[in-house]
Amino acid sequence: MRIGMMVDIYKPHVSGVTNHIALNKKYMEAAGHEVFIFTFGGEDFQDDESNVIRSEGISFEVPQVEGRVNLNFKYNRRARKLLETMDVVHAHHPFISGILAMRYCRPRGIPIVFTNHTRYDLYYQAYLPMLPENLGERFLHMYMPYFCKSCDLVIVPSASIRQVLQSFGVFSELEVVPNGVDLSQIRINLDAMDRSAAGFSEQDVVCIFVGRLGPEKNIPLLLKAFSEATKTHEHGRLLLVGDGPDRKKFESEAATMGMADKVLFTGSVPYENMPGYLGMADMFVTASVTEVHPLTVMEAMAAGLPVLGIHSPGIADTVKDGVTGRLSNGQPEDFRAKLSKMFEDVEARKKMGQQAFQDANDFSIEITSHLLLEKYRELIVMRERGELKKTGALDKLLSRLRP
Repeated sequence: MRIGMMVDIYKPHVSGVTNHIALNKKYMEAAGHEVFIFTFGGEDFQDDESNVIRSEGISFEVPQVEGRVNLNFKYNRRARKLLETMDVVHAHHPFISGILAMRYCRPRGIPIVFTNHTRYDLYYQAYLPMLPENLGERFLHMYMPYFCKSCDLVIVPSASIRQVLQSFGVFSELEVVPNGVDLSQIRINLDAMDRSAAGFSEQDVVCIFVGRLGPEKNIPLLLKAFSEATKTHEHGRLLLVGDGPDRKKFESEAATMGMADKVLFTGSVPYENMPGYLGMADMFVTASVTEVHPLTVMEAMAAGLPVLGIHSPGIADTVKDGVTGRLSNGQPEDFRAKLSKMFEDVEARKKMGQQAFQDANDFSIEITSHLLLEKYRELIVMRERGELKKTGALDKLLSRLRP
């Protein structure tokens, strides 16, 4: 198969979506398929993989993305011609890549797949900054049902996100295909770093968070709960791996709380080094409620770490309360109490980590990429039989944009 992955932003930007796409590309290519990434900008970036097709874009700042990004509502001629040769295309964002899929692929009968990776109801101010705040959610309720209805297949990474889309008025059939992680690469590299290199002792109980240090990750709650819990658990340590616009603010907050010697901010680290950091930790902690199907949580589980999180879509689909970790109701006192409990109960923590290690096998990239390939094949057969959608509600809106 010739598979086109359409994504608004790709490398060098680091995100769960970027990692997800790159990992699927790697495994699909290993299975004998040709996979092409269609994206924008980065003309001065040297790709470390083949078949990344970049079109020029307009450079501007997006609040949720580090640095400037390049976006456009059209591809260059080379990209368009190549896109026409795809057997199936998979859009990973609905507002630009999704529209371009409808514009270039629908008239040529190429099957269109869309995966909803993001809680757009929580992020719309970042993704749609041109809209007044009170119009953002109304726009989602208007746009998403039409867009999803116009796709040949809509994928959600978890059952909870299916419910979120349905709350927008999306009643198209939604297939659940979990995100996948490369278990082998995580597990063989867990001993790549010694915890003493980070200033941790063998007596320390190390909590790790991996992700973007931005407002959507609820880091202040995590810092506050950790500060309270370590008043009675002096060997507690917190390792925050990642970077973001609020990093300096969080570092200042940690220092103000008197935790400069207990909290370590690593900044951005290469993805291949992530297993080494996970291998230094005793548990994974997150206070985020904006996840869809968090790769960082699944990677932590693959490393044998129990997870403390908040009961919310994405997290609750991945972590089993009392089995592979603890789920808080989101109240600061409850989160702190559950963190303290995990500090105290060493045996329970180890048992949950062992079960997390086992449960992570369900998220193996070999399994999830195979599921995606099967979905692609089904659509290609439907195309051959003439059973795909000829047009859709969104197509009519976009028809005037077509060349």
